[in-house]
Amino acid sequence: MYPPHLVAPMKEDLTKVGFEELLTPSDVDNFMADQKGTALVVINSVCGCAAGTCRPGVKLSLEKTENKPDRLLTVFAGVDTEATQRLREYIPIQPSSPAIALFKDGELIHFVERHHIEGRSAEIIGTHLAAVYDDVCVAE
Repeated sequence: MYPPHLVAPMKEDLTKVGFEELLTPSDVDNFMADQKGTALVVINSVCGCAAGTCRPGVKLSLEKTENKPDRLLTVFAGVDTEATQRLREYIPIQPSSPAIALFKDGELIHFVERHHIEGRSAEIIGTHLAAVYDDVCVAE
């Protein structure tokens, strides 16, 4: 577990642009039970690729398109441990962090694993996510 003062700026990096935190397993369960439309969930981390490319890429993706997810959420691996574990129960993919999940009506429809984040620029991640939003986050 990381000290709260250490991770506060890393959490704020997303919350200051509108991401809601999922802090407990019940936060995750409530989100999944009521999930309508599209929701982007960032599994945040203290690692360098989270700071260098994941968070900047996610924020850039929201600037690159008009077709944004309906909700923006985040859980912090290594900090909000129980909430992260509960979220991972809804994702049938090997756990990794950082990672980016896009849900639509409660179903996982796109997932960006750590190995797709490492070694890629924020620009590449942002452009990729914006293209995904343009495919799935359009009004029907």
